Amino acid sequence: MTKFLTILGAAACLSLAAPAAAQERGAVRHDFDATQVQGDARILVFRPRIRVGEQSTGGMFEPRADWTELARDNLGNALDAYQVRYGSTLVEAPEAFGEDARIVEDYMALFSTVAESIVSYQFFPGNRLETKKADNRNEVFDWTLGPGVKDLPGAENADYALFVNTEDHYGSTGRKVLQVFAAMGGVSVTSGRHAGFAALVDLETGNILWVNADMQMGGDVREVDGAQRRVEQLFEDFPLVPAAAAGE
Repeated sequence: MTKFLTILGAAACLSLAAPAAAQERGAVRHDFDATQVQGDARILVFRPRIRVGEQSTGGMFEPRADWTELARDNLGNALDAYQVRYGSTLVEAPEAFGEDARIVEDYMALFSTVAESIVSYQFFPGNRLETKKADNRNEVFDWTLGPGVKDLPGAENADYALFVNTEDHYGSTGRKVLQVFAAMGGVSVTSGRHAGFAALVDLETGNILWVNADMQMGGDVREVDGAQRRVEQLFEDFPLVPAAAAGE
């Protein structure tokens, strides 16, 4: 019981320190003209970085290989179906090995960090970085992954890159019980985390041209329908007209 109360107290501190969960958010770089992406532009699509697991009573992430494999298959199929809508504009990135694979993984991890920073420091006024405050007052969206993206495999044959990351923590029984007891004590404790990030990146400069980032997305990625819902949310307001619509 003492251990449980200790965890409850720690959860209370964390709930007070963390910002409220974001609603689905999207942003476009201040100097980006979406019509630039139309026509003959080629967009390199990298395999999504997917992590799925259980959230322990204390809030720790515990990976589940079986859930991750399900999510990888479901999201992969949903993304393939989405990609078909855009014809040859969206090009699957070549499979990477050795050093190339390490570079891709590094940039996927960097993208997750930058996307979370965008949610925390661009979308929440009270948390904005000192260096971003003036930009926000002038409605400037200026984030980048750096010019090194031009060295990613396949970048030499494309204009833009599409990055997609998802991370889902499903609350354990202990976490859900903690949530109930915390609510009885007037403390807000979340059960689960369902982060989804998608971004269009300029391969010449590394600038993020469009992003959709949310720390609490919908859709259970372990289910086919849920994965389809997640993909639709990830690409809401994506600045590219589907091939079929463009020909109408």
